[in-house]
Amino acid sequence: MSTSPAEKTAPRKRGVFVDLAPFRASPAFARLWIGSAVSGVGAQLTLVAVGLEIYQITRSTFAVALVGVISLAPMIVAGLYGGMLADAFDRRLVALAAAVVAWITTALIALHAILGLENVALLYVLTTVDAVAATIINASRSAIVPRLIGTDLLPAASALNGISFGVQLTLGPALAGILVASVGFPITYTVDVVLFSAAFLGILTLPPIRPEGETQRPGLASLVYGVKFLRSSPNIRMTFVVDIIAMTFGQPRVLYPVVGAVLIGGGAVTVGVLTAAYAVGALLCSVFSGRLGHVRRQGAAVSWAIAAYGACILAFGVVLAVAAAGGVNNPAGSLTAPFSSANLVALGFAALALAGSGAADNVSSIFRSTILQAASPDAMRGRLQGIFIVVVTGGPRVGDLFVGLLALLGTVWPPLLGGAVIIVLIGLLARAQPTFRRYDALHPTP
Repeated sequence: MSTSPAEKTAPRKRGVFVDLAPFRASPAFARLWIGSAVSGVGAQLTLVAVGLEIYQITRSTFAVALVGVISLAPMIVAGLYGGMLADAFDRRLVALAAAVVAWITTALIALHAILGLENVALLYVLTTVDAVAATIINASRSAIVPRLIGTDLLPAASALNGISFGVQLTLGPALAGILVASVGFPITYTVDVVLFSAAFLGILTLPPIRPEGETQRPGLASLVYGVKFLRSSPNIRMTFVVDIIAMTFGQPRVLYPVVGAVLIGGGAVTVGVLTAAYAVGALLCSVFSGRLGHVRRQGAAVSWAIAAYGACILAFGVVLAVAAAGGVNNPAGSLTAPFSSANLVALGFAALALAGSGAADNVSSIFRSTILQAASPDAMRGRLQGIFIVVVTGGPRVGDLFVGLLALLGTVWPPLLGGAVIIVLIGLLARAQPTFRRYDALHPTP
């Protein structure tokens, strides 16, 4: 299973649209992708519904925020330990066991609503267990994919995953809002229980996928060995470092409420537009990602993509600065202000900048995932993916802290300064790490 037929054929002619070759090369990958996409919609549905239910019970935004805060540390531990499990045992069985736990947890959340318990502490526990199980599934699944399709098709597979993620982020929350408003929490959660069943379709039909090469029992020694490998792998390590930079200095999402309430106006609708713009940019980028399969210098492509991401965040800051210079659009500062009060020109340019950042981040993600999966020995993929999960889980939260502190000096400063810092740091790192600049997809080296 380590080599796919796709690796033995002549180079394919790629069009503008997303490359569907992974589906044709591996029906198992197609089933796994469909199962992940469908169950992911349900996961986003429940995530939003739980927040709405907790707010309905407590009338506290802080109580809603605690859902993510409480689950952060367990998710980090699950990422590291789940990666070790994926490098020690049959990855199909690891993913299947975690999926069973996630499905049972989702069913218990639904039962909680059906019984009308309104127990916030129980919801915290259940959502944390669900997040832990989902993290282990993701670590295992990421280690499985290269074995199903081979390294040649990894960029196309990453682009397809980008489409799946974009659909999950747009359809799941929208479906949650409609269902909660129309049929209530019990049926909303029950819909997720049904949708999650698709995950079993993708996992159960996989062949056994045991790690190739030397394996180690999960534990401290296994984790230390993975960290040592990462320290001696400059190209893989750079994919982590550049992502940390982008997420630390380029996460303006905590500014959206004040932008909608004060700077641009339009209230909650503006916040929704700005939030959706990023996801739409990433989704469109994946749809038109066919040409990315031609790129050989994937390290250089990552550097340029993150520099473009920084430029888009900087542009977002410029839009906010111009809007602020033109006068506060909504002095009352209310998120319930009518959308008709918004500065539509500023909102259009702000959304365009955020859509650009989503597209640039998606390009970076495609190639970073490809480098990680292609350059890693099979027996190390689970652990490295676990470390990657720690990076992508913790980075945005550090970014929120950076933005929150710098915003004390003014709303426009986080994106202005953060975007500039990203561009400068990526330029310096690209010069300091020439092996990453010269990374060749045809000869992947860690």
